[in-house]
Order: sequence, then structure tokens, then C-alpha cells
Amino acid sequence: MTSLFRKESRRILAVWFPYLGTERIWRQRFGRSWRSKRSDKPPLVISHHENNTQRISALDEQAEVLHLKRGMGLADARAMHPSVDVVESDPEAERKLLESIADWCDRYTPLVAIEGSDGLFLDITGCAHLFGGEEMMLYDLVSRLSGQGFDTRTGLAGTPGAAWAAARYRLPPIELNGEKEVLAPLPLAALRLDEDVRIKLESVGLRTVGAIIQTPRAPLARRFGARLLIRLDQALGTIDEAISPRLPVAALSVERHFAEPISLIEDVERILWSLAGNLKRDLERRGEGARRLQLSLFRVDGAVSRIAVGTSRPMREPAFIARLFHERLATLAGDIDAGYGFDLVRLSVLATAIFDETQSDLAGVELDAEENIALFADRVRARLGDHVILRPFMVESHIPERAVRLDPFTDVSVRKTVRAIKSDEPSVTYYPPERPLRLFREPEPVEVTAEIPEGPPASFRWRRSAYRVVGAEGPERIAPEWWRKTETSATRDYYRVEDEEGRRYWLFREGFYGDPKNMPKWFVQGLFP
Repeated sequence: MTSLFRKESRRILAVWFPYLGTERIWRQRFGRSWRSKRSDKPPLVISHHENNTQRISALDEQAEVLHLKRGMGLADARAMHPSVDVVESDPEAERKLLESIADWCDRYTPLVAIEGSDGLFLDITGCAHLFGGEEMMLYDLVSRLSGQGFDTRTGLAGTPGAAWAAARYRLPPIELNGEKEVLAPLPLAALRLDEDVRIKLESVGLRTVGAIIQTPRAPLARRFGARLLIRLDQALGTIDEAISPRLPVAALSVERHFAEPISLIEDVERILWSLAGNLKRDLERRGEGARRLQLSLFRVDGAVSRIAVGTSRPMREPAFIARLFHERLATLAGDIDAGYGFDLVRLSVLATAIFDETQSDLAGVELDAEENIALFADRVRARLGDHVILRPFMVESHIPERAVRLDPFTDVSVRKTVRAIKSDEPSVTYYPPERPLRLFREPEPVEVTAEIPEGPPASFRWRRSAYRVVGAEGPERIAPEWWRKTETSATRDYYRVEDEEGRRYWLFREGFYGDPKNMPKWFVQGLFP
């Protein structure tokens, strides 16, 4: 099924987890089935240190029934109910839990953003029809999260602000342009205002959203700041509030849902082949090929595994895509935990490029030598990593060790620009200086005996061996790249030298003789064949 979004009015789904901190503790103690074992357990609160006092930062349903509240001192809570179970807060663990839930919610829409420390925003514009409508989507999301052990509150509206309020105040889905009427009777906390601003508004008798709407805007802005009106306009849809998704949105995406979860990697690869075939038709329609693909495996218990591969050339063929993921899955086989099985498999294209059409053999798909090399490199990179195969690229630099950069292998066409020679220009033949075939990554120091001040080397000692020079050419002078702020090298004089056994070396002197405090240094840069 291809995820094609309809052009509809904006719809934002807010998801709130009122007991996220305590649910994390119970999940750690009892696993996914903790709710069925919860009746005989003591009330649970999570404390944090604030102003030299331990206060309640989160609590479960049983603790709320005992009239305990967030922000209450821990000593007071224990005095009221000595049997309460207290755990120190761990904001980082709760953040990771919320991020894992956000990853799982990617099954509904790619536009998922974290809101605060206990909520999510999902932009489901044009997605609801894929799940049978908004009502069926909400039912599916809430029932699945409940099965994972989370108490979930949802709100649906045309703006993030209204959806946030609907989730906190248990409101039904808000229809298009109905935000003003629904939010008017709610308290000021529904506008996501800072506490100090809310207290000031209540002190002058403004206690509901409707009261703010009916009050002249200019006096409100002067006395309580422009932030108040911005929050009001965002909730009512007067100004737009952007949602920044956690993950990049794929250019194309195809997926398959399963009534019965699958758990074998072999089954995943068979499904992948089918999805790649569907993806090929979409890529052909766009005249593009995939340069980076991602396979997402959604487990029924909420965990998500994402596996990405890159390609050297734009790719469409399902067989080639399947080969790349086969290599990657073979490497990660021990790291992918199927758990209770995968109920959703998705193949996404994260990056595309123009696909150059070529005539293929009627008997099937055939590759030329360059394409074979590119496919081989892609398969090795998929199995062993991007930095296993490197490719040299020329860099504009006078310094030899900087003139070439090694990057991960990609099929970047080298376009040679030839300048047209006018008929009246004389023909000039340019012979570039000879360079060694083997160039060291970094120059290696040598001890050299040479005629002062600028004579060629007569002998040198390198890697604990002595060499006598019988022939030398040079010098070739290369000045330092003075425009670099971090440049510390001096002028270099290069010599091509040959020893008694016919071996040729590329040596250079850095600096000049004459300054006793900064004597020149000699290095060997490379070897000639």
C-alpha cells in the first residue's frame, strides 16, 4: 500500500500520557502485563529535588485517588499515606521512553513531534482514510497503546493548541473551525500559558479562554505580554503553529500490514522484495531512482527497528534493492529482536536522484562494468559499513597530502571541462611535474646530508636504513597556503632522487638554512615505481 496523502484541511492529533513516569516503573518491574497485576500493589509516586525539598513529580492512578498531587512535598505525602511507594525520578529514561513511543507512532504518520515531557503531536492530515477514518484511527492508536500498558488521552482538532487542550480536558474531536466555541468555557491552562501569566490573569477576573477572547487585545498585550495573544491565536488557528517532525519525511513509502505478526528474517526479505516492486512503479512515474532507502520493522509491543542502506547510483530494480538489504540484515541478524513479531513492514526512500534510462538486453537486466563495480561496492558497504570502501577525490590544494580526499564510495561522475582554444591562440603543450604513484598519508621525517644552502640530498637515512643518492632532480618549490588560518608549514623544496639500487624517492626540505633557531627539516613524501 502506497502512502498517498490527500489534500485535506489540517488535522492535528495530540497524544498525552498522564502517568508516563509511573508507567515506566511498572513496566520495568512487571513487563507488558503489569496492568493485570496492578490491583494489589501500593500507590506509586516519583519524586524530584526542588528548592532543597523532595517533591512529587509524577504519580499513578491509585496515588491520585488518595488526593496526592504533583508538586506536593514528599514528607507531607508520606505523613498522609506511609505505605506509598516512592521512586527517584529519571528524566532521561522517561525521555527515551517517550521517543520510543514517538517512533512507534510513525506507523500512522511521518509527521510526529514530541510535545513537552509527556505528549506527542501527530499531523494526520490526509492520513486518516488509510485507517478507515479518524474514529477508527483513534480507536486503533488508543487500543494498541493500552495493550502496551499506557494510559493514553487523545485530542483531535485543526490546530496543535486546540488538540492539546482536547487531550487534557477529555474533549471529543473538534470539527473544522469549531475551536473557538469548544475552547471558550475551558480554564486558562488550556492555552498552554506560563504559570505566572495565568495567575496574573486570574487575579483580575479573567479565568476562562472565552473571557480572554472577549477582552480587547491591546490592553492584554501591554499588561500581560504578546505571548498571551500568540497562544490564543495558535489555538484558534488565526496564526499557524508549525510541527517539527523528529525524523525526516520520506519522499516515497510503501508498507504492508499483517493480521498475524511475522518474526522470521526470511519472511521479512520476501515482503521486502514485494514492496520494492511496488516502489519501482512509483520511482518510474517520477523518473527517479533511490539513493538511500530505509526498512522499518514495527513490533506489536511498540519497538521499532530501522535499517538504512545507501546506493552509489540511482536504483530501482527490486532484485538489487533486495540484495542490499539481504547483506545488511545478515550483518544485523543478531541485533534484530523480533519479540512478539512484526505487524508492519515499511520500505521508504529517503533520498532520490534523476534516473538515466538505458537500453537493456531483452533477455533481462544486464549491467556494464561500472554498474557492477557500483553494485559490488554497495553490497560491501551494506554489510560492513560506509567507510570500508573509499574513493579518492581531487581537491584544489598545492600541498600534496591535501590534494586528494578519501570519501565513502559513491558514483559521482567526473565531468572534465575542456576550454575551447581559439584559432588565433598559439598551441602550448604543458607537462605537469612528475608525481610518485605511491604517496604517503603524512610525510615521514628523514635525516639528510645535503649541500648548503639549497643543494640536493647527497644521502639520507629513513626508517633506520641509510641510502646514498646517485641522481637528483629539482628543486620544485611549493609555497604554504597562507590563506589558511591554521597553516603552520613553511616553504617546501621537492627533489626526485634515486639511490644506488635504482629506487626513486620524493623528498622535500621544509624551510631554509640560515636561521639557527628554525633549522629546515627533511621529509620523504612518496615513492616512484
